[in-house]
Amino acid sequence: MNYLAHIYLSGNNKPIQIGNFIADSVKGKSYQSFPKEIQKGILFHRQIDWFTDNDITVKKSKRRLDKRYGHYKGIIIDIFYDHFLAKNWTNYSDIPLKDFTHEFYTVLNNELESLPMRVQLLTPYMIKNDWLTNYASFEGIEKVLIGMNKRTQEISQMHLAIIDLKIHYKEFEEDFTLFFEKLRNFSAVKFIEINNNFE
Repeated sequence: MNYLAHIYLSGNNKPIQIGNFIADSVKGKSYQSFPKEIQKGILFHRQIDWFTDNDITVKKSKRRLDKRYGHYKGIIIDIFYDHFLAKNWTNYSDIPLKDFTHEFYTVLNNELESLPMRVQLLTPYMIKNDWLTNYASFEGIEKVLIGMNKRTQEISQMHLAIIDLKIHYKEFEEDFTLFFEKLRNFSAVKFIEINNNFE
């Protein structure tokens, strides 16, 4: 899953949200250098990624994509699924999406100097362009895909994935809805397990 889903699945625990957000920039056991609550978020992120990578519905979504994307298919599906989460946000939260994302931006800014350099460089751009809220629109997703393609020196061709999204929009949304319910149930169990392991 991509940024919005990871943050959402962390509940209202701000340090766990931060850990979940920065986890891709924290390798191996280096997570142990962070405060315990942030450590929980990093480990929680890894569990979510494991579940996502092994789920049959996600694999079906990847097969809908053009072969040209190669190993970038997983990243594209993560972005697509964040689009559907943002678009259907009111089905999953009573807090308006803009309020949720802007509260997270505030928390992130307050912690920024203690976070990995990659996150420090990414965050101002993400906040300025309000990525998390703009995932809800086609235009927002297209900008993210264009940006990701540039970050791969245009090797990934991810900017073209907006075409795949339009062609299979209904099917991708059905995949997301089915998968996200499974992921929410899995995450609820793992969230408790991770908290208990730190006691």
